[in-house]
Amino acid sequence: MQNVNLKVEGMSCGHCVNSIEGAVKKLGASAKVDLGSKSVALQFDESKVSLSAIKEAIEDQGYDVV
Repeated sequence: MQNVNLKVEGMSCGHCVNSIEGAVKKLGASAKVDLGSKSVALQFDESKVSLSAIKEAIEDQGYDVV
């Protein structure tokens, strides 16, 4: 399992948390959003999903991975 922390801009509320965590879950990974630090802690199996696919899924929800 791979553990990665991403900085994500544009998150401000519970809807943001649900959008990101839901999009990542659909890929078979898990995410824990921290609005205070504007970060997303990811855990995923790199043999099943790539980090770039996860970043793309977050950006497709309207947020900026920095």
